[in-house]
Amino acid sequence: MTDLVVLSLEGWDSVWRRNQYLVAGLLDADPELRVLFVEPVDDPLHDVRSHRRPGFGQPVRRVADRLWTMRPVKWLPRKWDDRGDERRAEAIRRAATTLGFTAPILWVNDPTAAGMLTKTGWRTLYDITDDWLSASRPAAELTRIADGERLLLEQADAVVACSPELVRRKSSDRTGIHLIPNAVDLDAYRRPTERPADLPAAPVALYLGTLHPDRIDVDLCIRVAQELADRVHLVLAGPDLLTPHDHARLDAAGAQRLGPLDRSQVAAHLQHADVLLVPHLVTAFTDSLDPIKLYEYQAAGRPVVSTAVAGFRDASGARIRIADAEGFADAVIGALDEPLPGDAADGTDWRVRVDQMRRVIEAIG
Repeated sequence: MTDLVVLSLEGWDSVWRRNQYLVAGLLDADPELRVLFVEPVDDPLHDVRSHRRPGFGQPVRRVADRLWTMRPVKWLPRKWDDRGDERRAEAIRRAATTLGFTAPILWVNDPTAAGMLTKTGWRTLYDITDDWLSASRPAAELTRIADGERLLLEQADAVVACSPELVRRKSSDRTGIHLIPNAVDLDAYRRPTERPADLPAAPVALYLGTLHPDRIDVDLCIRVAQELADRVHLVLAGPDLLTPHDHARLDAAGAQRLGPLDRSQVAAHLQHADVLLVPHLVTAFTDSLDPIKLYEYQAAGRPVVSTAVAGFRDASGARIRIADAEGFADAVIGALDEPLPGDAADGTDWRVRVDQMRRVIEAIG
């Protein structure tokens, strides 16, 4: 396999997502492979205006054997700096050259970074993990996403999507899209774990995932926390992108927010929860997803209560209950009182998906 330059929508951190599992698996499978993992740009001006600590980029650094990361920086808005994207693309190209990458394959998750394809001429893989055109975004951003995705669907050497719905939606613009769903690290769920110290006393109803307004139904979480206040602890764990206003509402309702979990902690939290929750919005955006938590929840072998969101509403697992907002709290109580049978540590391992992705990449090379 040749070298890879991965333009990711997520940073390389302790909260592992699809990209990290696949890249780490590919590195393990091929001792000659090298990867430059490009994280999302830092935007210090936007950070300051959003009352967040600003980031100022990160030069190339080695984070593992044959794996480097870098994080570009966006100093000014595009309306003031129309060459910013071009300079960032050139910085990525120079970084790859410095590492000795002569003809890498470009792996794109972020459609707004599609300009790298034309700037470098590198062979390109487009891995679609979300339908960002269905997300709530400003009009100018949606236009950039649409333009980038159009270019990638037309010119990428291979296109992969993580869900059948994404394959269906994008097939009008590109034939031959490879379906490679998500998976789970089954070995992590086959090992005994101790109860995490940050979990409150049982019973615990746990949501694990990114707290993002495009995904999680904050109003439903508040309602469930209030209705179950005397019986169940509602716990939300994962990277938190909600507003301070939503934080205050959740806290007032009695929900406990743990923040992001290191991947080594995920299995233990899921295994020691009494009920696992998916209080997701049901929208065109969430209907495009193949949630990793579906595989993790099934491997944990705990009862699950979910809204009728993609993945969970069609899952065959006997432990999964589907409920609307009116019946969600009652379904949680039912899962506590009468847990349905099911096998733990079951599902598709990431090794299967790594092998599928490797075959796609080798066909490009």
